[in-house]
Amino acid sequence: MKRPVLYLAATLFACTGASAQAPVTFQGQTVTMVIGFAAGGGTDIAGRLIAPFIGKHLPGSPTVIVQNRPGADGITATNYFAQQVKPDGLTINMGASTITDPINYRKQQAQYDPTKFRFVGGVGRGGSALIINIDAEKRLFDKKDKPVIMGSPGGVPHSTMQATAWGVEFLGWNAKWVTGYRGTSDLFIALERGELDMSATGNLQLISQLAATGRFKVLVQTGTLEKGKIVARTEFGSAPVFAALMQGKIKEPVQQKGYDYWYSLLTMDKWLALPAGTPDAIVAAYREAFLKASQDPEFLERSKKVSQDFEMQPASDVEVLVKTLDNTPPEAFEYISGMLRKQGLQGG
Repeated sequence: MKRPVLYLAATLFACTGASAQAPVTFQGQTVTMVIGFAAGGGTDIAGRLIAPFIGKHLPGSPTVIVQNRPGADGITATNYFAQQVKPDGLTINMGASTITDPINYRKQQAQYDPTKFRFVGGVGRGGSALIINIDAEKRLFDKKDKPVIMGSPGGVPHSTMQATAWGVEFLGWNAKWVTGYRGTSDLFIALERGELDMSATGNLQLISQLAATGRFKVLVQTGTLEKGKIVARTEFGSAPVFAALMQGKIKEPVQQKGYDYWYSLLTMDKWLALPAGTPDAIVAAYREAFLKASQDPEFLERSKKVSQDFEMQPASDVEVLVKTLDNTPPEAFEYISGMLRKQGLQGG
């Protein structure tokens, strides 16, 4: 009597295992990419660029449509994605770094936890750079000389520009902030006119234009995260990576948390995710499709037309950045605000 029962149990187990291991396919289905920002913005452009290639390389080659749900700087769409979307692989979310910034998702209106998302991959900024007038470089390292003038669009510098704040605080840089410029283009015009000595951007074209004059050079670059390691951007030549200069300079844990927060937010830009609870097999299919898409010649050609700074990131790197951001305590934000105020800037 026992033998048939065991045989039946083994048969059922084998059938269940075979069913669980059935290959994932989206043939004949439609995948919706939710974007929490208006059409025409950076996140929308990145999403619409990636969408057809994700569909192309997913098993079954489903159609991928884009659905814009702007509101509350992406929070409205992310709340919907976290609270209402089924984890069946038919809905994905294209988000931005503001969504994974704990300053934003710890607000009462945010009803999601980005650490629970199943990340597919991301789009990094490729690293940014501080560019300086060559004649002013010596003054940056001499506190007895007049300060190097660093330009910023507003009272709270963009994350790409805050390397200067950390340099003043921990590397002894002799720099002074001038704020109020309307944007990066105005800052670089001011550099050419001699109104400023230094500024920052990730825009390779702007940097190349200034470097070509022979009057400017890349002082440092932030680098980018690649397979868990900070690497230099070859387009910035031999300019040192800022993280290497900062090695061993920060002694206090709260200061280090603040620095890690700043660098992670700087490195992260756009990301693609499935909702929490999505089965591993579906996640694996999406990650493989994302990898194939990032190597697709047609995708690479189109991405270069969109931006030279388009840098694809694997899911593992996105996860590291999200976890680092999530581990930022309130004291670290207070430290950053105090550091900026000490330099005559708004604390954020």
